[in-house]
Amino acid sequence: MGKYTKEDIIRMVNDQDVEFIRMQFTDIFGQLKNVAITASQIEKAVNNQIMFDGSSIEGFVRINESDQYLYPDLDTFEILPWRPASGKVARLICDVYNPDGTPFIGDPRGILKRVLKKAADMGYSFNVGPECEFFLFKTDEKGNPTTECNDEAGYFDLGPLDHGESTRREICLNLEKMGYEIEASHHEVAKGQHEIDFKYSEALKAADDIMTFKFAVKTIAQKNGLHATFMPKPIFGINGSGMHTNMSLFKDGKNIFFDPNGEKGLSDTCHSFIAGILSHMKGMAAVTNPLVNSYKRLVPGYEAPCYIAWSASNRSTLIRIPASRGQGTRVELRCPDPACNPYLELALCLAAGLDGIEKGMTPPAEMSENLFTMGQEVRDEKGIDTLPGNLKEAIECMKGDPLVKETLGEHVYEQYISGKEKEWDDYRTSVSQWELDKYLVLY
Repeated sequence: MGKYTKEDIIRMVNDQDVEFIRMQFTDIFGQLKNVAITASQIEKAVNNQIMFDGSSIEGFVRINESDQYLYPDLDTFEILPWRPASGKVARLICDVYNPDGTPFIGDPRGILKRVLKKAADMGYSFNVGPECEFFLFKTDEKGNPTTECNDEAGYFDLGPLDHGESTRREICLNLEKMGYEIEASHHEVAKGQHEIDFKYSEALKAADDIMTFKFAVKTIAQKNGLHATFMPKPIFGINGSGMHTNMSLFKDGKNIFFDPNGEKGLSDTCHSFIAGILSHMKGMAAVTNPLVNSYKRLVPGYEAPCYIAWSASNRSTLIRIPASRGQGTRVELRCPDPACNPYLELALCLAAGLDGIEKGMTPPAEMSENLFTMGQEVRDEKGIDTLPGNLKEAIECMKGDPLVKETLGEHVYEQYISGKEKEWDDYRTSVSQWELDKYLVLY
C-alpha cells in the first residue's frame, strides 16, 4: 500500500495552492528531465496520460517511435520548499512507459526496479546510503560559473573560514522539509568542497533522493549567487568529489552482512557480495565514473581509490567496511562519483553483488597496507588490479563484461556505449589549454 492515492494528490494540489507540477524523469546519462504541467492537468497526470516526445531525449527512442508516457510514482509527490509560498511548485518522479502500456526498456529507473525484483525474489531488500560531495564556486558579473572558491576552509572547518556554510545549512533545511533525514553535513578537504550525507533507505528511494539532492543543491546555490557542481575534478591539484556508496542487504528485517562469529564480524554472504563487485568493477566503471573528467579524480595522492581491493578499515582500497556492526554493517564502494546515473550505478552494484552470492565467490585477501604508497611491483605480486585509467579504457572493459549488458539491457547498453564513445572522441580531438600553454610558444 502506497503512501498516497490519486485522490490524495489531487486534493493536496488543490488545497495547498500548487500551480505547477514537474513530472520528472532521468535519461540514461543521469540528466534530470521534466515535463511541467499546470494544476488543471493533475487528474490526467495521476492517470498516466501525460505524453512527451522521447526522440528528443538522448538515448531514448527514434523519431518514428517517439511518443512515450510518464507514469508518476505517487509516493514521490513533494512540494518544492524553496519556491514561493503562493503559486507553489510540486514534483512527481515518473517511470517512462510505451504507448501500449509496457515499461520502456530504456528507462533507468525501470532498470533498477528489475534488479531489485530479482533481489526480492531471492528474499533480499537492498539499502543504500550515499555520501554526496560537491563544490560551491563564485559566479562572475554575468552569472556564469567560475572555479573561484568562496572559502579557505578545509576538512570539518566552520565559519568564518567556511563561507559556504550558510548555503549548505539552507540546503539541509530545505531537504528536511522534503522528508530527508540529514545525518551529517560538513566542509570537505578541498577549498569550496562540501558533503551532505542523508540516512540510508531502500535503493529506489535512495536513487530518487540523489537526483532530488543534486537538483536542490544546484537550485539553492544559484539562488545565493553561487554555482554548485558535481563535476568529479573541477580543479587540478586538489581532491575531487566522490559519491561513496554504502550498501547492505536485509532479509526478514535483519542485516545479512553481519555475522558475530564471522571474520571481522562479516558473513559469508557479505564476502561473496564484495567478491562480486570486485570481479565486475572494471566493467562497471564507465557507469560509476562516467565522464572523461572522472578519471582525473581516480589518481594516487588525492584519497580516491585506484586499486581493486577491499579492507575493513583501510581507506586506500576500493571497498571499505566501516566500523559499525549489527544492523549497521555495510559495504562502502568508494570509487563512484556524483556525475553518475544513480539508477544505473545501483542496479549494477546490486547485480554484481548478487552474482557473487549466486556463484559463492570468495574475495581476495583483505589489504591492510596503504596501497597509495605500495610499489607497482608489490601490487603485482599481490595480484592487485587497477581501475581503468581513462574513459576509453572503461568503455572497453564495459564491452567485455556480459553482466553489465544483461543488467542494463541491450538498448541502454548500446546507447550508453555509443554516447560515451562520442564523448571520448570529442575529448580526444579537442585542443586543450594545457596543450596551448605547453606547445604554442615552444614549437
